[in-house]
Amino acid sequence: MRLENSYGIDLGTGMVKIYDQKADHITQESTMIALRNGNQVFAVGNDAFSMFEKAPADVRIIRPVSNGRINDILMTEAVLHTLLRRNTTYTGSRPTLYFSVPMDLTEIEKRAYASIAQRGRLRRSRIFLVEKPIADAIAVGVPLHHTKGTMIINLGAQSTELSVLADERVIINRLVPIGGMQFDQAVREGVLHKNNFLISSRTAQRLKFVLTDFRQEPSEGRKVYGLDRSSGLPRDGIVSAHTVTRMVRHECLLLADEIRKFIDRIPPQVQESIRRDGIILTGGSARIPGIDQYFRGQLEYPVRISQYYGMSTIQGIRILIRRPEMRHWAIAPSRNMV
Repeated sequence: MRLENSYGIDLGTGMVKIYDQKADHITQESTMIALRNGNQVFAVGNDAFSMFEKAPADVRIIRPVSNGRINDILMTEAVLHTLLRRNTTYTGSRPTLYFSVPMDLTEIEKRAYASIAQRGRLRRSRIFLVEKPIADAIAVGVPLHHTKGTMIINLGAQSTELSVLADERVIINRLVPIGGMQFDQAVREGVLHKNNFLISSRTAQRLKFVLTDFRQEPSEGRKVYGLDRSSGLPRDGIVSAHTVTRMVRHECLLLADEIRKFIDRIPPQVQESIRRDGIILTGGSARIPGIDQYFRGQLEYPVRISQYYGMSTIQGIRILIRRPEMRHWAIAPSRNMV
C-alpha cells in the first residue's frame, strides 16, 4: 500500500522552501514564474529567476506570492506542482500540505490556500496552515507551553514580521514593510548616487551580503557591472563596502525605530522575560554580518540569530510534521471557506 506523504511549504515573496517528509529533505527555489504568449508557463523557480531582469520582450516574469499572500492562485499552483515534481518524491497522490502563513491573513486570504486543494493538479490535497511565528519558535526550540515572553523578528524579503509569544500563543504581532528587497533597492540607489551607474537587483542582493558588515569599519570594494547613468551603456565600476553598508544601515535604522514602537506595546512583565531571554532574529537578511550586534545596540535588548537564518520557518514545519504531538499547532482551513 502506498503511504501518503506530507510536505511543508514556506511560500515567500522571493523563495519557496519545500520539506519532503518521506525523503526528510528541504529544497528551496525562487518563487518566480516566467510566462510567454499570455499565460503560457515558460519557466518556474530558479529557471525563471535566471531570466529575471534580462528576459526577452515576449516573456514576463511574475511573483505570484507577496508577503505570504497568494496573489494568483493558478500561478501559485503551477509553481508548487512544478517544484514538487522537480525536487521531491511527489507522485500526484493525495498529499498533505502544511503551509506557513503570516499572522494577519484575512479569511479571504486563507481561502486562497484552501483553494489550492480544490483545483488543478494539487486537487484532493489536504491543507493545514501553520502561523510563521509558531514555526520559527519551534525551529529554535522555544518551549511554547512554558514561555512567558519570547520575541521573534523575521526579516523577510518584502517585510519584517514582529511577534511576541506567551501563554502558548502569539499575543502581539505586526508586519513592517521593510525587508531584504528594500535593502537591495537602497543599495541600488546608493550605487547610482555614488558611482553614477545602475546595477541590477540581483547584483545589489549579492553586494548586500558580501560587503555589508556592521562589526567593523568597512573598507574593501567589489567590481560589478551595470549601466552608465549618462550614456546608458554597460560599464564596470568599483562599489565600496562603505557605500553598501551605509545604505543597508539606513534601512535598519528605520526598522529599529519601528521595532522600538512595537516593544513599547508589550506588557511590562512580558518585556522582562524578553530582556532575560533575548530577541530571536530569523530570516534571510539575518545572514548580514553583525546585524545582531547592530540591533542589540539600537534596541538595548539581547539579540541572537537563529542557526537556520532564512530556513527557520521551514525547519519549524519539518519538526512539526515529524513530531505528531506538535501537529495541534497546524490548523485546517474551515470547509466553508471554499
